[in-house]
Amino acid sequence: MERGRLFQRRRVCRFCHEKMPIDFKDVGLLRNFLTERGRIVPRRVSGNCLRHQRELTVAIKRARTIAMLAFAEER
Repeated sequence: MERGRLFQRRRVCRFCHEKMPIDFKDVGLLRNFLTERGRIVPRRVSGNCLRHQRELTVAIKRARTIAMLAFAEER
């Protein structure tokens, strides 16, 4: 008996679709792409394209450096 795989629709990059810029000062936006432990959500989960995922990673790291975001959340 053969089991068919379920395919889910590929998520559309939010930044390409809405044409919104990624800014390291927009902490509310950046928090959407962090787990509760403070890790950056991977591209396959968030649905971002490669270009915007790289920009997002740089923006999160910049925000962490100037203490707008925490490096890790408390347990």
